[in-house]
Parts: sequence; C-alpha cells; structure tokens
Amino acid sequence: MLYFCSGSGILSKPRGKIRNPVSGETTININSFTMVKSMTGYGKAEAVLETGKITFEIRTLNSKNADINLKTPLLPKDKEIAVRQKIATSLQRGTIDFFATWEPNAAESGKKVNAELLKGYYDEIRSIRDTLPGFFTPADRENNDLVCAILRIPEVIDTKKADIITDENWPVVEKAIDEALDAVNAFREKEGKVLYADVTSRVRNILALYDQVEKMEGERIETVKARLTKNLEELQQKVDPSRFEQEMIFYLEKLDINEEKVRLRQHCAYFMDTIDSEPFPGKKLGFIIQEMGREINTTGSKANHAGIQQAVVKMKDELEKMREQSLNIL
Repeated sequence: MLYFCSGSGILSKPRGKIRNPVSGETTININSFTMVKSMTGYGKAEAVLETGKITFEIRTLNSKNADINLKTPLLPKDKEIAVRQKIATSLQRGTIDFFATWEPNAAESGKKVNAELLKGYYDEIRSIRDTLPGFFTPADRENNDLVCAILRIPEVIDTKKADIITDENWPVVEKAIDEALDAVNAFREKEGKVLYADVTSRVRNILALYDQVEKMEGERIETVKARLTKNLEELQQKVDPSRFEQEMIFYLEKLDINEEKVRLRQHCAYFMDTIDSEPFPGKKLGFIIQEMGREINTTGSKANHAGIQQAVVKMKDELEKMREQSLNIL
C-alpha cells in the first residue's frame, strides 16, 4: 500500500495516483483500509427476562494480552468458558472487565421467611431458656423479642435464589452480550480514528523535520571542513594536502547520514502500510517505532551541527508521543 507524498513525505491515505516515498514510482492504489481500533472501550446492553432485567457492561483498557475478568456471580459455571471465548474473539486484546447486574420484577423481589427454620430456632432457644434462671419477663414481650432476634439469624429470611440465567433464556442473554461487545467495538473504532489521526500526523512531522536536516547537511559538511582546517593551521604543522584531503573524506564518511535518512523513510512508509492494512497492528507498530528511534538516534550522534541536533530532539519528542499512543492501538 502506498501514500500521497510531498517533499516532507507521507501525507495521508491515498486517493488515485500516489508516489512511493522511497522509490519515487507513481502507481494507483486499489487496496482497502482496515479501521484502527483503540483498546479503550465501553459497551452496555440489557436482556429483559420474564423475572427481571440483566444489564451487561464491558470496560476495556490497554494490555499486551487478553486479560478477561468476569465480575459477576450471575453467569452459570457452564457458560463462563463460552462467554470468555466470545469476548476474546471479539475484543482480541486488553484488560477486559465484564459486569452483569440483576434487577428483579416487583413480584420477584420479595423476601421469604423460612418458617421451618425459624420454628426450629424458636423451640430450641425456648427449651434452653427454661433451663436457665433469670428469664422471667412478660410473656408477650418476651416472645416478640425472641422472634425478632431469630429473624436476624442468617438464612431465616431468604431472598429468592433460583437460577436467573437458564438454558431457556440463554439465547436472549447471549444476544445482549453480543450487543454489549458490538458497542465496545464501536467505541474502540471511534477512539481509533483519533489515534490514527494523531500518530500519522506525527509521522508526517518526523519526515518534515528530516527534510530540514537534509537542507542543513551541506552547511554541516562545510562547517566540519572549516573547523578541521582551522585546527590544523593552529598546530602550525606542514601536511601533505592530498593526504589531508583523503583523511578528511574518510572522516566525513563517518558522519554521513544518507543511510539513516533512507532507512527512516522506509520505516515511516512501513509504519503507514501496517497501520492501514493490518486489522490489529498495535504490537507491530511498537517494533517499527523502535527501529525509527534507532535511525533518529544515529542521526543525532553524527550531527555535529546545532540545527540538526535541535531537529533530532524534536523528532525524538514526536516519536515518544507516537510510542505512547501506539500502546493503546489494538
């Protein structure tokens, strides 16, 4: 895949005729583009059942792998693996938190007294009380206080605990989970557009800064020659002019940045190709950014020019921002 280019390199997704930033060849792009997705996302959906309503929420953050957390007791154990596989297939990577909350209908939300358990506690406490001295209070108050105390014992009052998600209503529940996942992906695509615009603009900025470096290259070489000649004159030593010229050429070759320039532009082109053509480019973009950093660092080490050093610092700043943003690209 290729891109519109100008003197500063890659500009945007191609339309019609485009030029390769390395070879200069003009061609027609016929490839389609994949949508970059962020790993940050949120989705919500509801499943309306006969006995109430389940609300599913899914929240995602960036992570190297798929770290799925099912933070709900509502899912039956035999459905957990299927839900995990569904989430992993749809969302691929990220720290993924899955929530489900249950809202019962009014008829289902009442609590039930376990009469048999209450009677058992009551009879046992009365029989123990009759064997102990000092429990002589009016009968009505005594019995009322005893019943109130028993009602506070766990499990005497039961909330209905029948399984909420069953095989019968599973298709409705599964559809709601799919809708929540679709909402997360829609959120991720929206965030992905912002990430795409940001990182590709920084690629253009780096290429533009390297164009500035190129313009200063001739001045840098003349400055280095002048400095070496001046230092030699201060030594007041006679040298063979041809040998001096030869040594100067060897020295200047060590400072040559043409290879770094070509490789950096190739890396930038590869970055754009990857982000536009692969469905989940995040990890690969990180490796490409690392290689771009090598070329920029090498350029800085060979600079010997204040203007080039300043451009290198700006390129490093742009690259670091790209690195931070790429961590959130799926």
